[in-house]
Amino acid sequence: MTTFDHAFDWARRHVDAGTLPGGVLGVATSDGIIALDAFGDAGTGDHYPLFSITKPLVGLAALRLIEQGRLTLETPLATAVPEFGADRDDMVRLRHLVSHTSGIPEPALDVPPGLRPALLAPGRDFAAGAISRYSTIAYEGIAALISHAGGAPWEQQVLETLAGADATGVTFDVEATRHAPVECAEQGVDWELFASHRNPGAGAFATAEDLLAVAVSLLRDDGRLVHPVTRAMMRRSLTDGIPTIDPYPPERGTHWGFTWCLRDAAPAALARDAFGHGGWAGTDFWVHPEHDVAFVFLTNVASSGRLGLGLDELDNAVVTGR
Repeated sequence: MTTFDHAFDWARRHVDAGTLPGGVLGVATSDGIIALDAFGDAGTGDHYPLFSITKPLVGLAALRLIEQGRLTLETPLATAVPEFGADRDDMVRLRHLVSHTSGIPEPALDVPPGLRPALLAPGRDFAAGAISRYSTIAYEGIAALISHAGGAPWEQQVLETLAGADATGVTFDVEATRHAPVECAEQGVDWELFASHRNPGAGAFATAEDLLAVAVSLLRDDGRLVHPVTRAMMRRSLTDGIPTIDPYPPERGTHWGFTWCLRDAAPAALARDAFGHGGWAGTDFWVHPEHDVAFVFLTNVASSGRLGLGLDELDNAVVTGR
């Protein structure tokens, strides 16, 4: 019988040690939510800033438009933003945006002019498709393509897509959370300015139950979010054979599917089937389809990677279910 005791002990240890002010850990299988608990200053129903877990949630809305014949992986960004790339001699397409291979220069999270001016800033860091380097500004382009192709604001389409799996609490409204990231200013980010952007690559807020509802639908492959053939496509690597650079160098053992991080060669992981995403404030959301399990961990410490939190420790504890 799986208890997941060691996974919950992992979360409790970090909170009891004062590394984290609190957190919520939830585990689900295709049968539904199996275990859910909160630690420290958290409640199980609290909304947390997801940061980059936002990315695959937005990606699901783009995938629905592909299913409807309104987008393809080859759709150019200029279709929705004609002024983009006027000084570039390459073509940035949806497949580049979703796989971190667009070469668009990356601004700060709290860039004062806003996201659209940053997307349109001149220059490039590399030719589209030549290198994979993590990009959040690319999601401003994905959002533009969603709005253009779907004929409705991108936020609306994302929330409607997620509601199909009963993830109805996801929002881009900062007022939903009481867990602003701790030490945000110390890490050089203006939280209020960042939140005002409603960033399509990092600006969503949700509860653990919302994300677990997404996970359950994907584990069941029930078609409520995307068709089974689409789920298979989104897990295929789009970055095989492409050089990768910080913050995801080759030794991390990850590739990029359609907005999903694929931990198919993570050296310290027991299982190699995980797809999901992490976030800047310590959030994690991972699905293991071959092991029929998924987990969500929500917390709120800015630039959490500096604390040495061990995703592999938690992932291994969940996969084994001990």
